[in-house]
Amino acid sequence: MNEYLLLFRADYKVIATASSEQMEERNISWMKWIDRIVKEQKLVSGNHLASTGKVLESNGIVKDGPLSEIKESILGYIIIKANSYDDSVTIASECPILGGEGNTVEIREIASL
Repeated sequence: MNEYLLLFRADYKVIATASSEQMEERNISWMKWIDRIVKEQKLVSGNHLASTGKVLESNGIVKDGPLSEIKESILGYIIIKANSYDDSVTIASECPILGGEGNTVEIREIASL
């Protein structure tokens, strides 16, 4: 099996408008999805990311980030084990984040150094 990085992208501003009930439903959906991946022994690691950070530019300038002009921010990631890109797409297609307008899951195979 190969390892794949799943990057979860959404607009922080839109997520912040959710009601407490909506947040509760989202959290339950996420936990069920992650639990299924764990039970299949396909989860390698993962985490949420803070909504703030730094952006280092090639000229050495450091800015606060993520950049406000970018609509989609990376909310978090997981690394999974899968037999192929197709298998990783199948796993990612069940991700609850895809229920939100404009949200995405980016999938990248982790290559050996």
